[in-house]
Amino acid sequence: MTSFIKLVLNNYNEVLKNVKDPMVDTWPLMESPGPMLCIVGAYLLFVLKVGPKMMEKRPAFELNTVMIGYNAFQVLFSIWLTTLALDVDIKYLFSAHGCDNRFSPHSQNTNVQMKISRGAWWYFFAKVIELLDTVFFVLRKKQNQITFLHVFHHSTTAVFSWCYLKFLPGEQGIIIGFLNSTVHIIMYSYYLIAALGPKYRKYIWWKKYMTWIQLVQFGLMLIYLILTLIMDCRTPKALTYFFTTIVTIFIYLFSDFYRQAYKKKVT
Repeated sequence: MTSFIKLVLNNYNEVLKNVKDPMVDTWPLMESPGPMLCIVGAYLLFVLKVGPKMMEKRPAFELNTVMIGYNAFQVLFSIWLTTLALDVDIKYLFSAHGCDNRFSPHSQNTNVQMKISRGAWWYFFAKVIELLDTVFFVLRKKQNQITFLHVFHHSTTAVFSWCYLKFLPGEQGIIIGFLNSTVHIIMYSYYLIAALGPKYRKYIWWKKYMTWIQLVQFGLMLIYLILTLIMDCRTPKALTYFFTTIVTIFIYLFSDFYRQAYKKKVT
């Protein structure tokens, strides 16, 4: 265990020294963790305490127009995020930085590294915007949809995407972001159709399969991460272990949610 921790720490220090884009610290919300933690903290306070208390004696807000616009934006934004991932050569998904893994203005891979960093910031921005999902649930008094899984997933992805960009960048983020953004195209399309009204509900019969789609996403992520270890790819190992842990937790939580929501109904 000691040697494993030492390996991870050494790899982490190497990533910070050789890979991290120094421009990241100058971008919005990236100079320190303070603003990001304030946003997530305010989110948790509102959805778990302040919001439900505020809405306790008030009628639910009718936000149909807002929800249509919000979900349409999320679909288009998710499509755009997938194009950012596709703009990076697929070889970087397995072989980090070619033969030169130092971030340098003269490195032939600097443009690729900058694309990854910029894409990662927009992905982090998407995770911040997605916190509104729960805010809308509170305002519409949909408390049954504010589960532990929902709140944990939204808050942790916002924090982890910030930490990835700030502390532990790497090529693994491309495939993770691509798969997640692809799933969000499907997910927010579902929400968009649902927001259009009852007459469109017949087109969203596939609701229960949304969790399956998310589980397939996590499964593909896990397979990719394990392959980078088996093939001994020169991607940052510390990041692989980090992502593997998070993905495994999500697989467990989403599987448990599916069992609780659908399997018990069948039996």
